[in-house]
Amino acid sequence: MALPMASLLIITGSSSGDYYLLKGRSVVIGRDDGSPIQIVDEAVSRRHLRIRQDADHRYVAEDLDSANGTSINDERIDRERSLTDGDILTLGPTEIMFSAIDFADGETAFQHYRRRGEGDKSTTIRRAT
Repeated sequence: MALPMASLLIITGSSSGDYYLLKGRSVVIGRDDGSPIQIVDEAVSRRHLRIRQDADHRYVAEDLDSANGTSINDERIDRERSLTDGDILTLGPTEIMFSAIDFADGETAFQHYRRRGEGDKSTTIRRAT
């Protein structure tokens, strides 16, 4: 059985439109140059948030003791929390949409978001490393 290839689409902020495939790996989101997903904004900590798969292959988000915190669907988190399709993660002024859908490719993902009303945003496909 193939595991889902979750993705993240940055929908507001300085990196709006960027798209990342998670590929089942743990990724750190932050302001640091070495972050797999870099958000260039002073309200975002160097190592702000980690997203990873747990033992049951569910994706979870964990705030990494960031200065300004992380919210999921407008609820601030203080511990690890499971993600579901369509969740909105907020880091400072940046909003990131989590998708658990297994898209065939980046273009298919873009078409999905376009149908959800995000089509006016330019999308750059990037791979989280």
